[in-house]
Formats: sequence, structure tokens, C-alpha cells
Amino acid sequence: MSPQPGRHRPHRSGTGGRRPGRWLLAALVMVVAWLAVGGLGGPKIGGLSSVQKNDQAAFLPASAESTKAREVAERFQEQSTLPFFVVVERETGLTAADRAAAKSYVDSIPSLTLPGAPQVRLQSLLAGPTVAIPSPDGKALLVPVSVDSTKTDTEIDGVKPVGAVAEALRTQRDAVLAGSGLQAYVAGPGGFTADLVKAFGGIDGVLLLVALGVVLVILLVVYRSPVLPFAVLATAVFGLAAAGLVIYPLAEGGHLTLSGQSQGILSILVVGAATDYALLLVARYKEELHDDEDHRVAMRRAWRGTVEPIVASGGTVILGLLCLLLSDLGNNASLGPIGALGIVGAMLAALTFLPAVLLLAGRRIFWPAIPRVDHVHSEDAVAAAPAGEAGSAATTSAGAKRGVWGRVAGLVGRHPRRAWVLSALGLAVCAAFVPVLRADGAPQSTYFTTEVESVTGNKALARHFPGGSGSPVQVIVPSAKAAQVTTALQGVDGVASVVPLTEQAGSTGGGRPGQGAPPKVVDGRVLLQATTTPAADTPEAQDVVRGIRSVVHPIDDGALVGGVAAQGLDSRDAGVHDLRTVGPAILLVVFVVLVILLRSIVAPVLLTLANVLSFAATMGVFAVLFTWVLDYPGFDPTVPLYGFVFLIALGIDYSIFLMTRVREESRKRGTREGVLVGLAVTGGVITSAGIVLAATFSALGVLPLSFLVQIAFIVAFGVLLDTFVVRSLLVPALVRELGDRVWWPSAPSRRR
Repeated sequence: MSPQPGRHRPHRSGTGGRRPGRWLLAALVMVVAWLAVGGLGGPKIGGLSSVQKNDQAAFLPASAESTKAREVAERFQEQSTLPFFVVVERETGLTAADRAAAKSYVDSIPSLTLPGAPQVRLQSLLAGPTVAIPSPDGKALLVPVSVDSTKTDTEIDGVKPVGAVAEALRTQRDAVLAGSGLQAYVAGPGGFTADLVKAFGGIDGVLLLVALGVVLVILLVVYRSPVLPFAVLATAVFGLAAAGLVIYPLAEGGHLTLSGQSQGILSILVVGAATDYALLLVARYKEELHDDEDHRVAMRRAWRGTVEPIVASGGTVILGLLCLLLSDLGNNASLGPIGALGIVGAMLAALTFLPAVLLLAGRRIFWPAIPRVDHVHSEDAVAAAPAGEAGSAATTSAGAKRGVWGRVAGLVGRHPRRAWVLSALGLAVCAAFVPVLRADGAPQSTYFTTEVESVTGNKALARHFPGGSGSPVQVIVPSAKAAQVTTALQGVDGVASVVPLTEQAGSTGGGRPGQGAPPKVVDGRVLLQATTTPAADTPEAQDVVRGIRSVVHPIDDGALVGGVAAQGLDSRDAGVHDLRTVGPAILLVVFVVLVILLRSIVAPVLLTLANVLSFAATMGVFAVLFTWVLDYPGFDPTVPLYGFVFLIALGIDYSIFLMTRVREESRKRGTREGVLVGLAVTGGVITSAGIVLAATFSALGVLPLSFLVQIAFIVAFGVLLDTFVVRSLLVPALVRELGDRVWWPSAPSRRR
């Protein structure tokens, strides 16, 4: 039997152009250019940690009440401070010897030097004297160590001051209190920030190496070649370097707010996306090599066949990420352009560097499984042989090539309604558990997946002091109404005490109220400090802040309520706003892109609804696993937001890869046959791409941060669900059943 008309092309030789040297030169120039990008951009990626900002207050919008309160509160003190809390405890009660040992430790603090910068003494960073405050139960001491935050924002001789201060305090504690039987912890906002910075320290090396290692293993299995996987990995690395060339100066100049989590997501996003695009290009290139002897002709056709879905896919992700610019929270808003720049780098590398490498290497890059000109293709697995020719050579070859995706396509073709009904029902059952998810904030004690000293210290602080000790709610009111507001605050459930900031406390910068001293008045206002019963970093303390605002604002509508707990509340509210604003915007962008790409209304509606159902099913499974099994008390609102952004924007990629091929095949075969061919042809590469993306996001789990572990699970599980259920069963079955109606109002098919 002769090859299928319209698909198998004749053997060609020497059709790559009259000047083959021009191809070689262009490919060499392209590779050299990318080597230069890697050389310049690699160090920029490595230096991103030095321009990170992980302070929650820095992410709040200027319109947030706690932001306004912080700006006014700074006028009450000579310096803006970052407090470290050293908590010293003995469960049986402190002795005189314990207090003496603690005093020796406190007295030594100013003379400490920063590790890595021995010329810098802690005295030069302190915002006031350090004193030990005894607990009401006599079992603990609290030593607030306030440092000037303006001096800890920038590195000192390559040393990050926040982490260095925490390390100095902990090292001296071990030296002075060793053998005393006392338990001491460095906690508070400063200690927590130091532990957070340390956790993000693995982003520069460990995270990227793990992600690349996982991808390498998968590519070795997929390609069964010792050479080709490294070309794909190089594509991802160069794409990341290109992004770093732009992101680093923007972050350094303050034009972008780069957090540790944004940097981690950037690395994973670029590696995953670049690898996916490379998989698509290589698969189409390998397919074309079965028809053309000249690998240059095969590459030209492969590039032309994949540039549209790659650009459409990348453009959709870019536009979806840029929707984050609508966010109130600065870290969410900045992730948009950071991620978008990463995707641009991934696309450029996949469409320029990788083709150049493939051209230079030729067929040999697939060694040992080098594709030969045999006119055998994946669609042969579902192409029906004419009657009476079942025993032909072509059919025999097709049968040998049938494989798993040919069988899946056959299943969908035979039972389309059963396939989509059962798939949709299963997804709906999973989605029914979404109400289990409590995305109304999480305490800092759940931020880390491992036990860290700042969390342990905060627990010790809560055992012996009111939970909000050291981090009071700041209430700024006119001095004439201070007494009335104080009385109202004392009646709020969850407020342990209310004291004004005094002249004595304000002059030290430590923030402690002076005993018997008059309140400090600035511009006719005073600052009241309300210590909460729950710890300041918990949702319960944030609820107390809401109660405080409800009684203070009726007394004076210009009053400002700030502090750590207020910042947490405003962040939580902003996160909820971002989810409600960004989510619909992303859906609209995705829908419009699909309409333009597919020139249809029905298909985009179908694909968008399928992806939303897939996201809901993923969040339902996530809620059950992390709430009922892993016992998480709650989640930050940004968890479902990031999950939505990545699953909708990235999940639609596979539908784009599938449907662009289905549309191409439908012009030749009709939609009902074209969707089966499209499924069989793209099944292997899209499944590989989904596994790669899931694996790369899973690499986020190597960092000991709950937020990133949660995002890793949501994206990895959601991508796999989309790959194996939505794209493999639900969408093809629906398209098979709808037929040409799926392209309404256009009609790409030549026949039914």
C-alpha cells in the first residue's frame, strides 16, 4: 500500500538550500550568542538572593491602614527598628544564678561582632539599650534586642545583617549559657526573618540543581539518548540566564520587589516551561525526520509547525502572569513581570538556541535511536486502513507503532460519551471538597516544614508572656481622645494591656513604655500600645485587630491601627482581594487568547471550563490532604491564588498543544477523526511535558517552607490531572462528540 496521501512526503536530499554554509554560520552565531547570554546572565541569577525582600510590611499597598500607621509611628521614634526577642526560660522557675547568667549575656550583646564582618560591632546597629524583662510566672526572661532596620536593609561586606545578628546572638548564647540548664531562643520578627532568609538560601543552588537533576532523569528515559537531554537542559539554563539579565537590575534598582518565593518560582517556572517547549519542538523535528533525509528541511518544517503553539502557549502564560499586576500585595504584583520575563527567556531559548544546536548536531543527537526516513508516524496508529489491505506493509508498520496513545485514542473514539461523562464526574467529586479549604491566614508557626528556632522561641514566649508581648498593636489617636480610646481598647476581647508610648521609651527607640513617664505627643497624636493575648503572628491576633478597629474608628475616624498583627490582617484581606480580582482577569485573558488562536467560540468555552473544573478538583484534593491528613490549621490566601494562576495559565498549555494539532489534522480528515489523530500524535510529548513540569514544581519541596510545598503539590498534582484526565480523556471525548460544531463559528474541516 502506498503512503497515506497528503501526509507522507517523498524522500528528499539536498533540499536544505543552495548555501548550506549559511545555515551552519547562522547556527554557530546563535549558539555563541547564547553562550554570551549565559556568561553574563548566570552570575545575575546567582546574585538574586542579595536583592531579595522578605519583609511582609514591604509588600503591603500604601493604602493599607497598617502601612499608614507604620509611617506615622516612625515619627514617634528616632529610628525604625527590627526587634529580635531572646527568650530565656527554666520550667521550674528562674534562680538568682539564672538571672546573673542572663545579665552577663545581655551585657555582652553590644560588644558582639557580626560573623563574616568582624569589624562591625552589634553596638553600631542597636537602636537602644537591651534589658531583661521578667515574666509574670517567674519562669522566663524576655530580652528585646532592637536593631536599626535602615542599617540591616543592605549587605555589609557581602554579609546579610539580619542573619548575621541572629547568628551572633545565638553563638554568644551558646557560649555564655552553656551548662546552666537554661533554655534560650532567638525569636521575634528579627529571628523569624533570619530563619526565613536562611531557608531561602537554598534557592541559588540546591533548588536549581534538584530541578535540573529531576528533569535530566526524565529526559534520559524519554529520549533514551545520552546527548539530547543535555541540549534541552542547556536550553532551560540559558533561558533562565536571559531572564536574570533583566530581572536583576530591575530588582536592584527597586523597580521590582523580589521575594524569596518569587525567586524560587522563577527558577522552577523557566526550567519547566523551557523543557516543555523543547519537548514539543524535538518531537515535531523527530517526526519530520521520518520524511526528509535533509535534517535542515526537517527542522524548518518542525519549527514552523511548533512556533505557533509555543508562542500561543507562552503568550497565554505571560498574559496570565501579568494579570498579577492587579494585585494589592507587592510580592504578588511583582511575581507577574518576574514570571513573564522568565517565560520570555524560555521561549527565546527554545525557539533559537535549541534549533541551532539541533541543526549543528543533525540526526546524531538522537543516538543511539537515530530516526530514519521510513514514513512511519504516530497518527498511523489510528488511521484506518482501506478494506482488503489490512495485511499491507504500511498497516503492519502502523500496528507496530500503535502504542499506548493509539489505544487511548481508540478508546475515546469508540466511547466518547462514556469517557467525558466519567471524567467530568470524577473531577466534580474531587471539587466537592473545596469548602474544606480554609484560606483565611496561617500562623507563622506553620510557615516552616521543619522546626526552627524562631518558631520554638515564639512558643516559649507565649507560654510565659501574653502572646503579643514585644509586638503590640499600635493605635495612633489624637491626644485629646487617648483616655477614651484606652478605655475602649481595654474592653476588646483579646487585649491584655494598653499603655502609651512615653518620651522615655521613644528616646531609646526600644518601644517599651516608660514607667510613670508622660505619653509622647507628636503632631497632636499619641501612640497607644495594645498587647494581645494571642500571639501577634496568628489569625486570632488579626481578629483582635479587627475588633480594635471596630471600636477605635467610631471614636476618631482618623485613628490608625498598625503593628505586626495589623499587617497580617491587611495582608490577608489584600490576598482575598487579589484572588477575587486576578482570577476572573486570568480567565478572560485565557479565553480571548484561545478565541484568537482557534478562531472559535465553542472550543475556548469548552477548554476554559475544563481547566476550571480541573483546578477545582485539584484544590479539593489539596484541601482534604493538607487539612484532614497533614493537619494544617489554615492557609494563606495566596496559596489558592498562585495555584489558580499556574494551573489555569500552564494547564491551558497542553490544551493549546493538543487543539492546534487537532485543528491542523481536522482540515485534512474532519474533526472527529482529526481529534483522535491529534491525541495519538501529541499524547507522548504532552504527557512527557506534563511529567516534567510536575517534577520541576515538586522540586520546590526541597525548601523547608510550607507555602512552597503547598504550591508544589497543587501545581504538580494539577498538571498531572490535566495531562492524564483533562487533555487525554475529557477534552478529546467532548470534541469527538461535538464534531465540527466545536469550531463554531468557523469551519476548518474540509469534510465530515
